[in-house]
Amino acid sequence: MKELKNWDNKTWLASEKYILSFHKFLKTKIKINKNIRILDIGCGRANIISFLHKKYKFTKKPIGIDIVKNKNLRKNIIFKKIDAIKYVKNKNQIFDLILIKQTIHFFSKKKINALLNLCKKRLKKNGVILIFSLKTKNNQIPTFRLMKIKLNRSLKKNEILIKLIKKNLKKFSCSTFKHKVIVKKSDYIKILKNRFISCLINISKKEIIKGTKEIKNNYRNFIKFEDILECIMYKN
Repeated sequence: MKELKNWDNKTWLASEKYILSFHKFLKTKIKINKNIRILDIGCGRANIISFLHKKYKFTKKPIGIDIVKNKNLRKNIIFKKIDAIKYVKNKNQIFDLILIKQTIHFFSKKKINALLNLCKKRLKKNGVILIFSLKTKNNQIPTFRLMKIKLNRSLKKNEILIKLIKKNLKKFSCSTFKHKVIVKKSDYIKILKNRFISCLINISKKEIIKGTKEIKNNYRNFIKFEDILECIMYKN
């Protein structure tokens, strides 16, 4: 899936500031030490688990899985190019933390249920599954008209899957991760032109150019917004 190549590429998601902010949030959910075992499903370039391994020097390297092997993939983790369900089903490893970040919209209803059932079996005692998804209400990501339509469609699918996830997990808690983004308008336009946001993948070059003109007219030189994720936590 070509859209999977872009989500954490040259955006605020790959910035040191974002990763530090995300790390701070993680520490409120699970105690992190060198003995923790981590599985990152839909890891992209593995920026987060790479940072964690550098900081904590884990006894066993964190594992990142994705169906696309991206350029600039971090080297200090174990990466597997494989379908998530297939990997979790066929491995007997157990984990302290299973991270599923901004990935659920790539799964069907049937597959998300199958994945969750398998992940629960792969958790250690007191292990945690953390599922992150874009906040579906009052989302602040700057958009042009057509992009907004595409993003809203994706968020509606997310709403359905989030309800399904909560029904499957039964015992869960919800919280919100917020990160303040400040980006140059010129840099944000580059993000749009390179389709580094997945809802842009099927928009034509002509439509992208038209959309970036809207961004130029509607925003100041620096664009400020909050990137807000809903976090669903399941603890074994």
